[in-house]
Amino acid sequence: MQRQLETTPRRPRRRFARGVAALSLLACVACSSSAARPAPVAVSGAPQSAELAVATWNMCSVEQWGCGKTGGPKEKFQQLRRLVVDHEVRVLLLQEVCSQDLESAAEQLGPDWHSVFEPYEEVDAAGARTDVDCTGRGRGRAGYGLLAASPLADTESVAVQQPTLGLHRGILCARVPVQDVRVCNAHIALPESDALHPEWEFRDNQLRSLIEATADDARTVVGGDFNSPPPGSANPVAWIWPPQMYGTYRECDQKGDSREGRPTYADGTKIDYLFTLLPRTGCTVVDTKASDHRPLVMRVSRSGT
Repeated sequence: MQRQLETTPRRPRRRFARGVAALSLLACVACSSSAARPAPVAVSGAPQSAELAVATWNMCSVEQWGCGKTGGPKEKFQQLRRLVVDHEVRVLLLQEVCSQDLESAAEQLGPDWHSVFEPYEEVDAAGARTDVDCTGRGRGRAGYGLLAASPLADTESVAVQQPTLGLHRGILCARVPVQDVRVCNAHIALPESDALHPEWEFRDNQLRSLIEATADDARTVVGGDFNSPPPGSANPVAWIWPPQMYGTYRECDQKGDSREGRPTYADGTKIDYLFTLLPRTGCTVVDTKASDHRPLVMRVSRSGT
């Protein structure tokens, strides 16, 4: 999806607070297609080492948002499978995913895999909310979700300030009891995302809400598509970033006090992140050619506190 990431810095004048939609839990269903499928990966979520690999990936599956040339469901699933098999990822934070694609991925990966999904909503001038449908037969709604190699528990949507007119993204959290971690997947608003008030900024509040939602849990991994480069002199709206992000927490690609990281978006910027309080043992940016985003994979020590 094409993004205009930065505008002239403007402090918010007034914003409306709206809760995101209630969480929809997904059940794995058999696909009606008769096409042959890869054999299930059947990777257990039971910890087999002291490390856990978590990934975030904006899959660019919503074709009408400029994703028509980034591959179809088959190509995107192959890259999910690659993250699981080659990079040993056991928890994935996914954005711009289609609900039926997510269900199908969980089914194809094997019986231990589970998912939760939250749809994007388009809000019109009258306040009516409409789900965004994915282009293509049987692909369901567009949204963001979690995919894990073990059951997910205590799922919740975090209430954040949203545009009065335009697309509502959001934050989705869940616990992964087998891995003894909590994960939060955030798809943060674009600048000028309120069609009525393009000068209003939402990213600062949404990032702050993400931090507040995880403040009491040291075993949390948070991340997603934040639609902003890292804070620093090159970012004219660096003020949107809560100080805890790179102060209390550490980012997957963070080295010392540096806020820079390898690019994750097609325009050469970094806008995808993974933060944690757990000890980091590795960070990888993966080339897939099946999205305008590159997946980010972080390894953490499960024995850390």
